[in-house]
Amino acid sequence: MGKYTNPLGKYFMKSAFIFPGQASQKVGMGFDLYENTDIGKQLFEQANDIMDTDIQDIIFNGPEDVLKQTQYTQPAIYIVSVILGKLLLNYGHAPSAVAGHSLGEYSALAVADAFDFVSGLQLVKVRAESMQKAGEQNRGTMAAVIGLGDDILLSVCEQCQGIVIPANYNAPGQIVISGEVDAVHVAMRKAKDAGARKVIELNVSGAFHSPLMSPAREALAEMVKSIEIRESKFPVFSNVTGLAVSSGDDIRKNLIEQLESPVLWQDSILNMHQDGIIRFVEVGPGRVLQGLNRRIERSLKTTGVEKFTQIMDFEYV
Repeated sequence: MGKYTNPLGKYFMKSAFIFPGQASQKVGMGFDLYENTDIGKQLFEQANDIMDTDIQDIIFNGPEDVLKQTQYTQPAIYIVSVILGKLLLNYGHAPSAVAGHSLGEYSALAVADAFDFVSGLQLVKVRAESMQKAGEQNRGTMAAVIGLGDDILLSVCEQCQGIVIPANYNAPGQIVISGEVDAVHVAMRKAKDAGARKVIELNVSGAFHSPLMSPAREALAEMVKSIEIRESKFPVFSNVTGLAVSSGDDIRKNLIEQLESPVLWQDSILNMHQDGIIRFVEVGPGRVLQGLNRRIERSLKTTGVEKFTQIMDFEYV
């Protein structure tokens, strides 16, 4: 990674909103937002119209095996995360920068006003449906590898026949690989032989952030090119580069590339930290990103917001 230049120059950055991706969903999330806030009710009702299904009922009542389907999971997390982010802004808690893990990047962009809630959900709907279809067309899987260095795991993947690549650089010694089923299974065995402490195959519907997602690219690219993408109000640290972007053209390009590119999450967090950010708020369901931050840099102060009551009482840690 090359030397990073702070896009805000002399301005000292203090806090960042970070948004979770797929696998953070849980039945019942966001119900308090719908019950207790006008914006929650409004955006959930808009979402039902856009999704052409009762996504609200799926989120609030499940069943879990339906909610965890990619075509519903991704829109569900986006909806809840964006409502939470907008509520934080409404209550005067503005970040210095934002980032999102994979799907979470769409939530980050909506909260940064690069596009509106409706346009973002239309994008996420196409992305989720296209990724699910790509997973059915090109059967693949993913696995978390704990306790191996980046270079060692990359070498392991390169030794395997077929498609398998590092897909999520989440934290030091915590990387997710993605690719064809047989190739991933071979890489899992080789990773154990190379000294990995733990290797866990993930329950996913496809090989996300790998070349097996290429069938989804055309539909997503067409949708990305069709909507207005503005300059973001806050720097958005991109999954593709780990660096901050704000221009509509850069955002558009990165969203298309993100589908098949590794998620450089560790780089994103470290670059934000380099720019002076020490306070992070995970905005959305779950605590996955809070855990990753502790592994990336223990000095970072990270909290989470996933309920309306937490927003009412919110203070930066």
